Amino acid sequence: MTCPPSPTIGLGAWPREPDTALAIATELPSNATSSFVILSEVHAIEVSTEWEPHSHLAHELLWAHDGTLTAQIEGQIFTVSEGYGLWIPARMLHGGRLTAQIKLFSAFFAPERTSTPFKAPTVINMEPLLESLLIHLSARDLSPEARARAEAVVFDVLKPSAQQLALCRPDDPRISDIADRLLADPADNRSLEQWAADTGISARTITRAYREATGLSFAQWRQSVKIHRSLELLANGEGVQDVSDLLGYAQPSTFIDAFRRTMGSTPGAFTSTTTNK
Repeated sequence: MTCPPSPTIGLGAWPREPDTALAIATELPSNATSSFVILSEVHAIEVSTEWEPHSHLAHELLWAHDGTLTAQIEGQIFTVSEGYGLWIPARMLHGGRLTAQIKLFSAFFAPERTSTPFKAPTVINMEPLLESLLIHLSARDLSPEARARAEAVVFDVLKPSAQQLALCRPDDPRISDIADRLLADPADNRSLEQWAADTGISARTITRAYREATGLSFAQWRQSVKIHRSLELLANGEGVQDVSDLLGYAQPSTFIDAFRRTMGSTPGAFTSTTTNK
């Protein structure tokens, strides 16, 4: 889904988890040359890591093994698990975080030498061939001819995913505090009426503001927050029962049904699929 347009929507903030390391991003990899087309890197991330808002001079494709990456880009929150990647256009401001004990892969594409259909942040299917080619391109001893052949095939197999799971973060002062609290604690199950009483804003106004800012009802948006968080928890090895409890579901079957409606599979099947990709 695409967020409704807003001239002022920003990255917002998310709660920083304990023992999170802060990393500094650069505009381009240190080994970038003036003639590069695709540059790939691999990083072993030992602890939960966060990047402050930044941008790059090149398009960036991020993907990970053994965990999830989450990014905030122009009012949208993307949570990408194993088997998927996230395309971020050049010069687009974004912030991100990674779960601990994760292997992070990144590929940078020179805009002036890259013809792609992705003008906006896009979830990518990290098919085995695409991933193998990009890892192959991380080698420093490739001949120019071998590099050109691999790069040509990358553009043939770079495809968007049918599952574009993006959560719009509302940029409306009437409901931004509610959104921040739910992002910090997705298990907060206060009803719409309780939120109205606690904030002094009518339930009708909250409902209308969520529709205008996100395209979703309040209940749908809160459900999306829970599903996004569940991807991180499942990637960290939490079981379905524990994830259900941590997210405030009354029973695991309710969580499983909600997950299936959003992701197209059960949490168990999703975990098995991403682990085997």
